[in-house]
This record gives sequence, structure tokens and C-alpha cells, in this order.
Amino acid sequence: MRINKESFKSDFKRKLTTLYAESIRSASNFHKYYALASLVKDYSSEKWMNSNDYYSSQKKKQVYYFSMEFLIGRLLGSNLLNLGIRDLCREALAELDINLDELEELEHDAGLGNGGLGRLAACFLDSMASVGIAGHGCGIRYDYGLFEQKIVNGYQVEIPDNWLKNGNVWEVRREDKAVVVKFGGKVTPVLENDTLTFEHTDYEAVLAIPYDTPIVGYKNNTVNTLRLWSAETIDKDFDLDSFSKGEYTKAVEHKYSVQSISQVLYPDDTRIDGKILRLKQQYFFVSAGLQSILRTFRKTRKPITKLDEYIQIQINDTHPAVAVAELMRILVDEEQVSWDDAWRITTNVMSYTNHTILTEALEKWPIELFKKLLPRIFMIITEINERFCKKIYEKYNDLNLVHDMAIVCDGYVKMAFLAIVGSHSVNGVAKLHTQILKERELNNFYKFFPQKFNNKTNGITHRRWLLKSNPELSKLINKTIGDNWITEPIKLINLLAYSKDKDFQDKMYEIKQANKAEFAKYFYETHGINIDPNSIFDVQVKRLHAYKRQLLNVFNILDLYYRLKENPNLDIVPRTFFFGAKAAPGYYLAKQTIKLINTVADIIDKDQAVNNKIKVIFLENYSVSLAEKIIPCADISEQISTTTKEASGTGNMKLMMNGAITIATLDGANVEICDQVGEENIIIFGMKKDEVMELEKTKRYNSMDYYNSDPRIKRILDNLVNGSLGVSPSEFADIHKYLLANNDEFFVLKDFAAYLDAQNKIDELYRNQDKWREMSIVNIAHSGAFSSDNTIKKYARDIWRINQ
Repeated sequence: MRINKESFKSDFKRKLTTLYAESIRSASNFHKYYALASLVKDYSSEKWMNSNDYYSSQKKKQVYYFSMEFLIGRLLGSNLLNLGIRDLCREALAELDINLDELEELEHDAGLGNGGLGRLAACFLDSMASVGIAGHGCGIRYDYGLFEQKIVNGYQVEIPDNWLKNGNVWEVRREDKAVVVKFGGKVTPVLENDTLTFEHTDYEAVLAIPYDTPIVGYKNNTVNTLRLWSAETIDKDFDLDSFSKGEYTKAVEHKYSVQSISQVLYPDDTRIDGKILRLKQQYFFVSAGLQSILRTFRKTRKPITKLDEYIQIQINDTHPAVAVAELMRILVDEEQVSWDDAWRITTNVMSYTNHTILTEALEKWPIELFKKLLPRIFMIITEINERFCKKIYEKYNDLNLVHDMAIVCDGYVKMAFLAIVGSHSVNGVAKLHTQILKERELNNFYKFFPQKFNNKTNGITHRRWLLKSNPELSKLINKTIGDNWITEPIKLINLLAYSKDKDFQDKMYEIKQANKAEFAKYFYETHGINIDPNSIFDVQVKRLHAYKRQLLNVFNILDLYYRLKENPNLDIVPRTFFFGAKAAPGYYLAKQTIKLINTVADIIDKDQAVNNKIKVIFLENYSVSLAEKIIPCADISEQISTTTKEASGTGNMKLMMNGAITIATLDGANVEICDQVGEENIIIFGMKKDEVMELEKTKRYNSMDYYNSDPRIKRILDNLVNGSLGVSPSEFADIHKYLLANNDEFFVLKDFAAYLDAQNKIDELYRNQDKWREMSIVNIAHSGAFSSDNTIKKYARDIWRINQ
């Protein structure tokens, strides 16, 4: 961009005056932040317009990434970086006595996602823009995020994440692009002049208003769009007649009912009203998104039968799977395309990413609920199902197989099955995950559609997770191998030549220690807790779920604590264990695990005999911005899920990219990390895939055997329920029951001994700093293979059929 410091300062002052009629001296920091962000959006707006004009004039094939989540984090720093003006901005603001870091801290993380699913979507948007693909996001503009997590007396407490309370400077409301989404009502077939149509009456009409956010590519003049939909009433916000009669609640209840669709991420669906709202959300953004895409396509004046040559839609997990039926509805009912042609177009347009093998993610809806809320869509899915079941029977002559593969069966509409049948591509997100899908979970579909199944291992945007989050390490890498890795991340491999270089090792170690010291300073200022930056930073940050096995981690800490109590002179390298995770509000076991972590942290903190050797920190309200602080500090990356349960993981990639050594099971993308760095540069423990699958098949696992045979396990589990942790014996009774009476679903006790051995190996390795630093450099060098730029290029080539 043709901007220098003087022009930037002039633009910034003008923006501050225009927005607030304030001088730099009188403006608050928040007003300075808002003015700066507004200016940065201005700088990107012309590129945004030009990108859209170029896609339109050149009739470029466009990709739409449909996702319930987009965990985009803060945008000010990344947009400055991608525009290529972050250093200039920092220097110019410093001359105005303004600290850029302080302004960046004022931006609220967007409440648009929860975990890896949403962060992957955000990384993919960044990469599509940065490699020059016309790729856009489609989702929901939630008024409130999942929740803001507070820890009170060790318990998770959820409070509303009102991320929009101060507005969102990055978005543009496009009221002229609004569409209507219809729920409920009655659908009547009408035969007129030998043409069958469907009349939809008595429906609830909801207005979908799009809010667009620019997605800035890295120094390439490409700006794509994240379009998020907000639900509003069409005409009557306020029922004056009801109000006049004194029915005050009724006067506004319709408005609030409609607005609830886009009010909160993942409403509790344990009750029927929550299920209805969740399904409404999914159809709402899918229908709005598809209507918008078709409206834009019509302007090209290309025949609708060529839609698949210009449009690709990626379904991110099962949440948007209803897109298959909705596109069929639009093509058949509104565009009068024949069923066979509409099906060809739909399957060529749609592609589906499966993210897990856990049954909770293979979403299904009760037929009666689905049929009542989406009557025409249910009719279309029923037709798809009947035609598909007929093909199964014709091929196999097996009614049992028809039953097992039916989309509509046993009282449910099965969304994963709909996505598979209605797409031309079905991909897993790690080599092992895809293998399991093909061999076990979706084996019937793989045999029927072998050509559809493929693997696309997840990736992360190295610009946010290394270049932005770890600037000093990035500068060292630039000095050492040049900066081509920023646009060609695979070139990080050139760092291998320096893995044994003592000077490079020392400089990298100094940067890591400075990062740790900076985090310790930040944490003391915000929480009043001291952290030893010379300790090993052992980090497990991810969504809290039983299969991710935070319990295994905390049990190791308890065992280490007991050993230190028995032998205060036990020689260990001081260790700080970090946990960061949110538990779903209705997930009791996960919330009790948080309580256990904080209980153990409190016990250790109060015990002066050990608190100089070990410490436990729970990172409250873990978020993208907090991840950017802790990940550059990490020495150890905990990736300890039960093998076969984690689809891929992306935290493992972010941590290795910043030089952390991974302790892991051979699960998800850990397998590929191990393949890249070699077994000597990762610490592997625990059961392999075949062992886990055999135990699950034979049901020969008995957790009581481990309880009775390993005194360490017995002591830990007994202490959960005997009051020795300083809480009521009943406090952790459900964890105790889960592991013993319910037989330890994710084999925590089975892998316990191996995990402790691996932890001891870490302690030994860390003492040999030459070897440790070499391992760290090897991990950074190989991390370029996991850039989302590489992943997106594979999607473009193999799935979307876009030539780069």
C-alpha cells in the first residue's frame, strides 16, 4: 500500500476527528482503537470492492464455506499484518505517543465459535484469501458467543459473552441483500398444466440480514467476504394491539422469538425447544446463504444448469448438511429444473467435511420435529432417501443394508448420511481419521461411493500463529533463512540445516524465555499469580471433553505431587502445568474436571514444600487472543486424546510451529506430525489404533483391574472420594464412578502408566538442552507442512476443481 508514516498519522487524526470530534490528547484508548480499526477497514475497502468486481467480471469459480462457527479472534493485528503495514502503523502511532499493543488488547474476540471447528474455518478463510482463491464464509452473526467463562471457587460459571456491546467495527450491514427464510406451515402439491408445483402457506417468515466482514489476504490485494446472517422480523416488531390490551409480554414476544435464532451459539438442545432452535439456526443460515448465492449467480446470465461450474459449497461438519435439500428445493421449486438435473448440479456443488467419529457429531433429528419445522425440506429428503435406498437394494439385494444406510430411518433424519449422499466429495481431516471413516464408521458408504472419499489433513494459518503471535522468533527465522516462508510455508524446512547450530539454538532459547517471562508478567498483572518463567511450560489448551483426557493430565500431576510429598528432595525440573478449556454448560463430567483441576492447583499453591517445583494454572475464558499469548511460550504440547477419537487437532500444529515438543498418542494429526519430525523428535505413548479398536470390539477392558494392580491409580482414585483433597467426599464421586463403575470409556487408566513414563522422559530430555533445542527446531522446520495454505490448495485442486 502506498502509505507512509506521515500520511498514516494524518489519516488517523482525520478518522478520530470524523468519528468522535476529538483530538489524540482528549480521546480515550477505546476511541483510538475504533478509529484505527475503521481506518484499517477503509484501507482494505477498495481492495474488497475490486476483488468482488474481478470475480464477477471474470466469472471466477467461487467457493462458499458453510460453517456454524468462525472463530476469527481479533482482526486488527492480523489485518494490519496482511495489509503489510503493521510495523509502519506501530512506528507512526508511537510517534503520536500511542501503543499499538494496548489498542489491540481492547478488541473483543468475536463470539462466533467455540473450538477447533470454528478456528479451522477462520484459518481456511485467511488462506483462501492469501493464496488468491475466491472463497467466502457463510454463517450466523451471533449476538452472544458460547459464553464467557468465569472460575468461581474452582467451578466454571457461564455468563453471557456480549461481544457486540461496543459494536463491531469490521462488519458492514447489507440490508439491501436481505432474504426471507420460511419455517413451518403447510406444503400442498399443485398440478397445473401437467406441471407439479408446491404451494407453501401459513409459514413463519423470518428476515435474514447479512453482515459482511472483509477477509484480507496477505499482501496480494485480495479481500474476500465472511457473510454472517442475523434474524429479524419482517414487518411488525411491536404488537400495538396487544400492548393496548395490557398484554405487554405478547406485544414483543414474536420479535424476541425471531431474534433468538441468531442470539446465541449452540443453544442447549437437551430440551425440545432447544432442539427446535438449533435446527432453526442451521436451516436459517443455509437457506439465506444459498438464496444469496443463487441471486448473485443469476446476474451472470449463465444458465442455472451450469451452476456447478461456477459455485462450490463446502459443508463444514453436519450442521449445514440441510444445504443439500435446500439447494434441491431452490432448483426444483423456484428454477423449474428437473429432479435429475437438479440432483446432478447439487451433488457437483456440494462437498462435505467430516470432523469426528463420535456419535454426538453424526447429527440426527426426530422426524416429527423436522417435518413440522421444515415440511418441504422433509419431502425432498424423503425423495432423496427413497431413490438412494432403491439404488442400494438394486446393488446389494440386502434390506438390512438398506436399513443401515437410509437417510430417514428409525424415527430420525440422519444429517451425515444426507451430506454424504448429496456431495461429490467426503473428506476426513487427518490420515488416521479418514482411514477409520473408510474402514469402520462409514464403511458401507465408502464401499458404495469409493470415489467420493478422500483425506485433507487440517491446517493452520502460519501468519497468525507464528508471524503475528511470535514476532521475535519470526524475525530470527527471516534473518536465518529469508522470509519466503511467509508466502511458501513449506520453506520452513530450511531451518533443518540449523537444528544443531549452537548460535541459532541459543537465540531461539532466548526468545522462548523472553516469551515466557512476558507471559508471567502479563499473568501476574491480570491475576496476581506468580509463574516461574524458568520452569517447563506444559500446556494443554483445547475444548474440555472426556476423550481429550484432561483427567489423564491432572492424574499425572497428582501422582507427581504425592511423590514430592514422600520425597521433598526428588530431583525434577520445575514444571508449570497450564490448562485452558471451556466445558459445555450441560456437560457435567467436564465441569467437574475443571473443578478438579482447580482443586489440585489450590492444594499445590498452598503447599510451600512443593510449590517451587510444580504449579497448576487454569487459563480462565480461553480464547484465540489468549492462545496467541500462551502458545509461543509452551515447551510441552499435550495431545493425549484416546487414540481413534480425535479427528485431527490443530492446537498440536500451532504448538509445534512455535517450538513446543509434543507428548502424544498416535491419534489424529499426531500421526502425521510424528511422520514429519521422526519418532526421536516427539514423545509417543499409549495404545495404538488396533489396540483400542480391539478393546472396544471385545469389551475385555476392565478398569478395576488397573485400580487393583497399580497402587498409584488406587491412591489417586481413593483420594477423589475420601476428603483428602479438602472438599466433600461427594464432590468428585461422579468422576470416580465414571472411571470405575462405568468402566472408563476412554481408557484413562489403561494409558496411565505409559503416560507417566513419557512424562519422566520429558524431564530427562529437558536437562539435555542441546538435544531439546534441536528437537524444537526440527518441529518448527516441519510445521510448514501443516500450513492451511497447503491444505486449501489441496481442497482447490482435488475437491473444488480450481486451478491455481
